[in-house]
Amino acid sequence: MGRTCVTPDQCFSGSVNFGFAQVVINSKCCTSDLCNSQDVPDWSIPSPNGKKCSQCDGNDCTKTLTCNRNEDYCISAAVNAGGETTKVKGCASKMICSNTQTAQLSGIIGGEVSCCQGDLCNITISIVTTPLPLLTKKRGAATLLFFNKQTAEAVFSLPHLISVVRK
Repeated sequence: MGRTCVTPDQCFSGSVNFGFAQVVINSKCCTSDLCNSQDVPDWSIPSPNGKKCSQCDGNDCTKTLTCNRNEDYCISAAVNAGGETTKVKGCASKMICSNTQTAQLSGIIGGEVSCCQGDLCNITISIVTTPLPLLTKKRGAATLLFFNKQTAEAVFSLPHLISVVRK
């Protein structure tokens, strides 16, 4: 525990949880001279809040992590360490996901950081279009499939009508 002077944007409490590691920032700030003699309140054992986010184990990002307390966002980051880039995903609080904190976190880990809201919103999905056979000067159909890149399973599909005219 340390005491120091900080700018207002550095005075916040929040947490980020990647499953294998959780970082908790618990600060108590004041504005008068020598006002920081009190201890910061203890961070109690986290309780699950019901939100779920994707979690990575190495490059396998198919696990699900249950978020704790005020972790109401999902976070995704690319961490550069020793010339290698590793994906990390998990849960984060609103303050960690604010623009200022995300920029600072990105600078610390040396990679991109993004946050989203909604259960499992940080799962990686790629988009593939699969056209059905089309006849000249006739209407055809195509199906838009959304795949989970890690499991290669179709997540959902949407039918689309298209028109093709060949000369």
